[in-house]
Amino acid sequence: MKKHVNIPIFIPHLGCPNQCVFCNQRTITGRKEFDPESVREIIDSALATITSQTEVEIAFFGGSFTGIDEGLMIRLLEIAASYINIGKVSSIRCSTRPDYINESIIGILKKYGVKCVELGLQSISDCVLDVTKRGHTSKDSSRACQMIVDSGLTLVGQMMIGLPGATLESEMETAEFIISMGAEAARIYPTVVFKDTELYYMAESGLYTPLSVQDAIVRSARVLEKFIDSGIDVIRIGLCASENLASPDTYYGGPNHPALGELVENEYYFNKIYKQISDSGKDIEKVYIYIAKGALSKAIGQKRKNKLRLKSFLPSTEFIFIEDSNIEGYGIRIEIEERKDKCT
Repeated sequence: MKKHVNIPIFIPHLGCPNQCVFCNQRTITGRKEFDPESVREIIDSALATITSQTEVEIAFFGGSFTGIDEGLMIRLLEIAASYINIGKVSSIRCSTRPDYINESIIGILKKYGVKCVELGLQSISDCVLDVTKRGHTSKDSSRACQMIVDSGLTLVGQMMIGLPGATLESEMETAEFIISMGAEAARIYPTVVFKDTELYYMAESGLYTPLSVQDAIVRSARVLEKFIDSGIDVIRIGLCASENLASPDTYYGGPNHPALGELVENEYYFNKIYKQISDSGKDIEKVYIYIAKGALSKAIGQKRKNKLRLKSFLPSTEFIFIEDSNIEGYGIRIEIEERKDKCT
């Protein structure tokens, strides 16, 4: 299987009809302006570092791509499509909002080789959408998802954790919605508070409390489990480290950790392992935990955290983690060795 690489083209805030309380795209992308003339240079520079054995996709991220001026959108798509025509790129993807999807837009995207649309749903709760000033409803989300899937385009659902008014229950409902609409993949973004956003002023005034890193890990892991159990690929957890999260001039609060995605995966593995062990009802001497190749550190946890947590529940039990080439993805197989009766 060929390695897949995206060439990201960031178009911060272009096309977005309003300012959601959490949003400052100019801050998190580090870009305040967009120069269409730079697109070819960005693509050419990226292609120079990519081998011919790689599947390459041009990705228009950062704003509401289908909400920008139609002439500019077509111009950008024509540039991207020219690389498809010469065989250097396989496809195009874009991110947008539910209220900027219609039949005309779908037709344009398909004409120029777009294969995937990432939809910023964030929440399926109308209460959360209202509080966060998203400017669309859950009905808009449903309509847009259905239109994308019916057209034959691939749907990726983007959702957020810890938004104002959100609960674990509403987040699980959002994940279930994404699954039910036929999405092939998802992104999970715990809410980070950036300065100079309305959410920042809400937090400063006590109207909103950002999630701690641990709370974000626990809630994101539950959502991750929902997606994995439904066969949905989770392609990202948390914002990219390059998105100015380290700067005190831009970051205010919320779950900001350079390895947040890995910590969420650690929590997922712990939950799965612990449930299988606790459900066994056996007096356990040894537990053999089989995971996929390359997943050992995720299953054991950072600084052996998962292994230590398991030992805290069963101090006299030995936990043995083994990589197994027959297991794929997040798969886990547990073998339990019961304690032998030593009485004679």
